[in-house]
Amino acid sequence: MKKNKKNKKFKKIFLIIKAIGRLIDKKIITPITKFILIISEKMGNRTDKFERWLVRKNTLLFLSLVIAIISFIVIDNKAIVLVDSYAEVLHDQKVEAIYNTETYVVEGLPETADVTLIGRKVDMYLAKQLSKGTVSVDISNLEAGTHKVSLNYESVVDSIDYNVSPSTVTIIIYPKVSATKTATIDTINKESLDTKLSISNVSIDQEEIIIKGAEHTIKKVATVRALVDISKLIDPEVGVMTLENVPLVAYDDDGKTVDVEMVPSRVNATINIDSPSKEVPIKIIPVGEVQFGKAISSITSTETKVTVYGSEEAIENIEYLPVEIDVTNLSTNKVFEASLTTPQGIRELSVKNTKITVTLGEETSKEIENIMIETTNLDPNYKAAAIGASSIKTTVIVKGTKEVLDSIDESKIKAIVDLSGYKEGDHEVAITVTGDDVKATYTAKTTKIKIRITKK
Repeated sequence: MKKNKKNKKFKKIFLIIKAIGRLIDKKIITPITKFILIISEKMGNRTDKFERWLVRKNTLLFLSLVIAIISFIVIDNKAIVLVDSYAEVLHDQKVEAIYNTETYVVEGLPETADVTLIGRKVDMYLAKQLSKGTVSVDISNLEAGTHKVSLNYESVVDSIDYNVSPSTVTIIIYPKVSATKTATIDTINKESLDTKLSISNVSIDQEEIIIKGAEHTIKKVATVRALVDISKLIDPEVGVMTLENVPLVAYDDDGKTVDVEMVPSRVNATINIDSPSKEVPIKIIPVGEVQFGKAISSITSTETKVTVYGSEEAIENIEYLPVEIDVTNLSTNKVFEASLTTPQGIRELSVKNTKITVTLGEETSKEIENIMIETTNLDPNYKAAAIGASSIKTTVIVKGTKEVLDSIDESKIKAIVDLSGYKEGDHEVAITVTGDDVKATYTAKTTKIKIRITKK
């Protein structure tokens, strides 16, 4: 033991001497050398005289005396600094508990503690360099129950005193129990995926998760979720991708996290990525009426088709992409700059904008007879019948340029009455007429018909 103490003292003395040597070299020798070199450079040819003066016995004695005085002052001050007591606080030192983690769960133990070190500065330096920076408590000999325990800090320098805050804590030791939960999948940050891609399926390699902890904590767990973070996929593309080390999180009924041990604590996820798409025509729909006496003779668009990307269901229900342009009181040909609107359920369009050219001509009209009147949106518990022969068919007046009217397909003209919201009884309802050529306008000669609605 004595030998070890002597070795420690020698080490301290060596460190002090080494520190003083570095200080003298840095603060005295180096500056004086630089000073002499500067003077030599400035004196030029007169350096011989300077050197002869420098090597005189009296000059050397004077310089030695000055250096000795300066060294004494520095060493004296350095010794005071090294010997004086010094205190420093090490914040947030990790607390480690020694106990059987397979059998027990400990509550009340802080994650970190503050340690105050007290001692000489040189010893403090060594203590901080050699310390593991942990506070420990050995509770391996304690049984289940409530206990008051002391926290200890491992100091490798005997001359250093320390205080731990908190120094003592009250802990509760519980027997560890376990239960099994089926993990569900939460897919997060899906918006980070390219809008042309979509996730069709996500699965994990292990669904049955064992949760461990105190019995009262285990009872709080309502669900265990695997948080599959799509933003962590590297260069996602169509196909099957694997995301490793997906974290599992336990939640209570209120959606708050519950701190329990889980086996496994992480799983691997398999992600199926596809890119449902469909090419559909762009349908230009003029809104409003052009100037009196005029009609639209042609509508052309720089973009006639667009590829839509989205869910399978949304894509299946899209037959065309409508683009509306306002032609109210239009009197001359015009080019429209139109933006394509993304329909609901669609994430991406291959085309964003288009230029639409509308040309006008002289308006003419013609009548198309015997267009059958159809009903729509009637409650399935009812049936509808026309009252009178004039409510079965109608004559449709079609207006447009002669070229447009000559190409009209009469079979595509529909006369419709919308019965949404109508109940049992007799009703007078308006007729709406549509046709497949948007360059023409369609109106029914008979604007309203009588309908009788009865229960089935």
